[in-house]
Amino acid sequence: MPATIAAHGGRYLVRGGALEQFEGEAGDPAARRIVMLEFPSMAAARDWYRSPEYQAILPLRLRHMQGRAMLVEGAE
Repeated sequence: MPATIAAHGGRYLVRGGALEQFEGEAGDPAARRIVMLEFPSMAAARDWYRSPEYQAILPLRLRHMQGRAMLVEGAE
């Protein structure tokens, strides 16, 4: 997956690591592992997500993980 991200100008900002939850429901699947990617634009992020390369591996991720995926504009 890193190659598909890099091909669209993206990079990992956060990929797992220690996590300490302060708020929210304990055991929330979204709070177990955080992955944050940075792309040069919202369009580049959408292009990556919709790319044939990522769509080919997406079913594997969805079978083995619960979580949320979202785009957030303006994070710096």
